[in-house]
Amino acid sequence: MPTVLPDRGVPRSGRGPYRRFTSSRAGRPPLLTTGAAGAAARITALTVCQAALLIGFGLLITGPARHVWPVTVEDRVNEGFEHVRTGTFDTLTSWGSGAGNTLTVIAVTLAACAVLVLAPVLPRWREAVFLAVSVSLQALVFLAITTAVDRNRPEVHRLDHSPPTSSYTSGHTGAATALYGGLAVLVLTRARRLGRPWRTAVAVLLLLVPFAVGTCRLYRGMHHPTDVAGGMLNGTLSLLVVGRTLLVGDAVPAPLPESAVERAVTEARRTTEPVPGTTVVVVNPVSVSASERERLRLVLERHGRTGPRFAETTAEDPGHGQAARAVAEGASLVVVCGGDGTVRAVADALAGTGVPLAVAPHGTGNLLARNLGLPLDPVRALDAALGGSPRPVDLGHIEGDGLPARHFCVMAGAGLDAALMERTPDRAKSALGWPAYALGSVRALRTAPTRISLCPDGAEPVHRTVRMAVIANVGGLQGGASLAPGARPDDGLLHVALLDPRGVRGWVTAAAEILRGPSRRPRPGGLETFTCREAELILHAPCPREIDGDPVAPGRRISARVVPGALRVLLPAPGTEA
Repeated sequence: MPTVLPDRGVPRSGRGPYRRFTSSRAGRPPLLTTGAAGAAARITALTVCQAALLIGFGLLITGPARHVWPVTVEDRVNEGFEHVRTGTFDTLTSWGSGAGNTLTVIAVTLAACAVLVLAPVLPRWREAVFLAVSVSLQALVFLAITTAVDRNRPEVHRLDHSPPTSSYTSGHTGAATALYGGLAVLVLTRARRLGRPWRTAVAVLLLLVPFAVGTCRLYRGMHHPTDVAGGMLNGTLSLLVVGRTLLVGDAVPAPLPESAVERAVTEARRTTEPVPGTTVVVVNPVSVSASERERLRLVLERHGRTGPRFAETTAEDPGHGQAARAVAEGASLVVVCGGDGTVRAVADALAGTGVPLAVAPHGTGNLLARNLGLPLDPVRALDAALGGSPRPVDLGHIEGDGLPARHFCVMAGAGLDAALMERTPDRAKSALGWPAYALGSVRALRTAPTRISLCPDGAEPVHRTVRMAVIANVGGLQGGASLAPGARPDDGLLHVALLDPRGVRGWVTAAAEILRGPSRRPRPGGLETFTCREAELILHAPCPREIDGDPVAPGRRISARVVPGALRVLLPAPGTEA
């Protein structure tokens, strides 16, 4: 009878065939969705938090902290700049300060937006809106801050006229950070034709502009150092808030020119050699908009996949039937665009058929895409996958009491994780993405521990009391965390993770091990992992259960085995550039 050893202290590794996959052609086609209301709500809520944070910081440095270092020595910095002034420096800093004044910022923003909209074949509305909104929000927050925080300017001779606003924050520095920092983001992520060295060089130059503007403002006696720091923070937070919503998210309030997609498709067909065979795209109509489908269609056409057919999932059939019909009708490629549940259903139908799958993640967790190293934007992920080749990926096969046999891609579990999935509202997941699970965790943390018996590979049972038991094909979670750091999609193994934190110290230990990997020395209540090819989990009381993030019927038994290489997934070559 085989001996199964606990899998502890497995180093996290990006090595092997399934380290981070990227693609040099994974550019985001500038086709947009139209979720203006959702985007506006998210940006508004986060901007209010941003303003509150910066106002609180301003009230702190003008109130309780004004007699605390380094606030007490700020004047020395301004006095030091005053002592080294020369005519040449005065002229140079006047130009440098001008890079952040209102007229310059407005002019450069308008010019950049005009280029983004008018120059490309398909207008880059997403990028233009990102830049314009970032600069505008920074200005609105700046006005709110100067209204709430009253701070005098430094007691030195000022080389510029003092506007009737508080010294905190530096409006010039904030505007420069939002504008030139935003341009740097666009250069790094969108200007693929420049090549990586040129993109990096241009981005560095752009990022130096806010620092130059801030230094010039200090030299000219217009702000304290903390005012400049506050301005940079204001501009940076505006970029994060807007970028996370518009560049990473799927909602942009901008229309497409009439027939723009058709023109692009016609051009793609003229310049690209068609690939033989039929492509079927299985989409979740609840989360994938019509505009998103057009973007996917355009990417497929650009890779020679002409005339793709879209098949919508339903509540009764979340993807299995659509994928099975595609195989029966001779499809040469199946694309799935949806969350982990939709991906699981399609993969279940394709298992063992040899028909390759391309994953375009469009859900809350997108754990399979994360573990395969694909971009989390569906269009970029599809573009990256189509530039690669089919590669074998393992699946898990699971069954249990009241649980029909099926395959899973990522993990299945019982206890805390299943209760968390069950108690997180769908609306919260749609609005917030994976951070919405924090809402469900408030109630899920009350899940009581239960006695379990684990039989890995038919070995003697392992008895534990746990809050959560997970059988994972791959172990990566959001934010770089992992339940099974050594797991790979092609290792031919399952990884069982047991967790039973007790008290505050136990939860801290568990969180640290999930983020850093299990300790080499077992700790009570910490993360305990086992590797095997088959696992049977017996629960001594019925518990909530989940498969790839979807809650299933509660029960007392889960039996799983690995199916090596059951699925062929299109993946880009390792090491290619994102």
